[in-house]
Amino acid sequence: MKKIVIAIDGFSSCGKSTMAKDLAREIGYIYVDTGAMYRSVTLYALRNNMFGDDGKVDEARLHDAIDNIEIAFRLNDETGRPDTLLNGVCVEKDIRGLEVSSKVSLIAALPFVREKLVKEQQKMGLAKGIVMDGRDIGTVVFPQAELKIFVTASAEVRAQRRYDELMAKGMPADFEDILKNVQERDYMDSHRAVSPLRKADDAIELDNSHMTIAEQKAWLMEKFKAAVGE
Repeated sequence: MKKIVIAIDGFSSCGKSTMAKDLAREIGYIYVDTGAMYRSVTLYALRNNMFGDDGKVDEARLHDAIDNIEIAFRLNDETGRPDTLLNGVCVEKDIRGLEVSSKVSLIAALPFVREKLVKEQQKMGLAKGIVMDGRDIGTVVFPQAELKIFVTASAEVRAQRRYDELMAKGMPADFEDILKNVQERDYMDSHRAVSPLRKADDAIELDNSHMTIAEQKAWLMEKFKAAVGE
């Protein structure tokens, strides 16, 4: 069976990472969470006090430090899924909090950050047999991907999912704060000057607002088999 590149793009908190991880495990592909890469850079900026009182990032300092930021993925034997490492330290839980979520769009809009991470992502996909999710995967990172999925769901549904996820992890969460964050990220992601969020012309849209996990898995597997010619 030929190996392909699968690009899963779409709005924040649509469950892109979960579906990409599950699909990769099901078909024996490598999974790369590109959103975790941008979240890791955001966490680095937060930990190094690169955000001012006005909420803006010190772009000059981050630019000077960008080559010192190393992001990798390591399989977690307990969960069977990859954990994100920032300069050799696992930050999987740290990058999922609301503080990082509220600032990641600002970091992702910086051209020099996107340039560095896109190059890293493209290297990962050279051998194919990879599932990659995140913003602009199907339009910028892998415009020639054999299978592109663009995921969407209502803001309220996405906020509820994020709320449930944080509560399940024992992390503090407020639904209204999360909904506001989702709506703000949608606007920033869609209106930024560099690589704005948009559906690739040849992407297949998936609105999973009212789909069960089982229905979603079956839908994805059907699209995968069609893409590889089964």
